[in-house]
Amino acid sequence: MASAQPPTSLNARPTDEAEPSLITYPSLFPIKVMGLQADGLVHAVTSIARAFDPVFDASTVELRPSKGGKYLGITITVTATSREQLDELYRTLSTHPMVKVVL
Repeated sequence: MASAQPPTSLNARPTDEAEPSLITYPSLFPIKVMGLQADGLVHAVTSIARAFDPVFDASTVELRPSKGGKYLGITITVTATSREQLDELYRTLSTHPMVKVVL
């Protein structure tokens, strides 16, 4: 009698094979953040950026209000040092209550 094998997912990938990165580290990496236009949004986003990139330069931040002025687009440029750093930065920005979208 053959032993039962667990079903194999068609989408399963071996965990020991790292996917090649399209980014060369370290690298300047722009991130777009959008939220409701509110006091403290820019400070919150730049504080998070600084927590992940100690050499973050807040003078490079670009702001773009929406046509109606309800939303604010913020572009920050961080020095990316690893995929893990970027993943955690995206997670932290995305879960901030003032942030609506991170691209």
